[in-house]
Amino acid sequence: MDDEKPALLYLEMMLLADGRFQVEGKYTSALAGLEHLARSKVDVVFLDMDMPEMNGLEAGEHIQQLDSKIRIVYITAYSEYAIDAFEIHALDYVLKPIDPDRLAKTLHYIERSIPVREVKSSDDWRVRCFGYLSFDDGAGSERQLKWKTAKAQELFAYLLHHRERWMAKEILLETLWPDYPKDKALTYLHTTVSQVRKLVKEWQGQISVEYALDSYRLVLDGIRFDVSEFERATDRELAITEQNRLFYENILALYRGDYLEGYDYPWAETLRSNLLERYLNRVIRLATYEMEHGFERKALERLKFAQQKAPYSEEICHLVLAIYALQGDYASLSRHYEAFVKLLQADLGIEPSQETTSIYNQCIQ
Repeated sequence: MDDEKPALLYLEMMLLADGRFQVEGKYTSALAGLEHLARSKVDVVFLDMDMPEMNGLEAGEHIQQLDSKIRIVYITAYSEYAIDAFEIHALDYVLKPIDPDRLAKTLHYIERSIPVREVKSSDDWRVRCFGYLSFDDGAGSERQLKWKTAKAQELFAYLLHHRERWMAKEILLETLWPDYPKDKALTYLHTTVSQVRKLVKEWQGQISVEYALDSYRLVLDGIRFDVSEFERATDRELAITEQNRLFYENILALYRGDYLEGYDYPWAETLRSNLLERYLNRVIRLATYEMEHGFERKALERLKFAQQKAPYSEEICHLVLAIYALQGDYASLSRHYEAFVKLLQADLGIEPSQETTSIYNQCIQ
């Protein structure tokens, strides 16, 4: 099964990059997958022909017995399985290695076979914390909620920050109202929780604040969260290829600003730094690939945006200099280097490293 893992990871990446479908679960065990289907409603199952415990055709028969409405797409290395697959009403099959154009056709079949309201609707909300806290409906409309108080917004953001973990009342009081007597802080907490609940009421239970054992938590049921999406995708260190380049572009596009940018929340600082580090690492990797494969202009735009977040990064400076050299734009190359030198001197009182100076001299030649 180890040889199958890259194909399965690539499939998941492409589904996430496409954006129309939500991955509810992934299993290398057919039995574990069937247990998931027995307790959860799904529309489509991507099923590998080669699995432990039973093969894909046997698993498909079990799935049809559980719910005949589930669409099955087989992933196989052997085209001769296709006829057998369609005998149990498979929607489609995809050969390994997975071709992105062929997979795009499969996703089109899926979209046509499921009513539009199930695939993507105006209720397909995402909470955004990159940049300012906001909400979008999955159809291009974005808005910020009209919080009754700044503390209502911070309470929502703090509970969201902790990803459905229960937060003890005492911790909330110490974090959000540290300078108030306990009885007064408790009154503020109850009032603020009530304000948040009223504001998210329009999502009809998809966003809720729960209370139990003197603790609160924020639950997102079917609502996506940009930070979680970004973290899941950047947990992997897969090599960038032409097939997955679009996936990386879409993931980096989530990063529209620093985590909870513009809010003075001390509790957000650590995650903000970690997410920025992840972002810069992926930008450098993708820009390097783009520079090496003829996408210099796109790489340059990406690096200039990243440089606003990390203005003293010599690694970003090196790539920008290299791209200008590839383009033969030596005037811009010199201006960029000189501006970088002035910035380091003015803000940090230091000179660029010997490596940066050496790269500049090589590029200008």
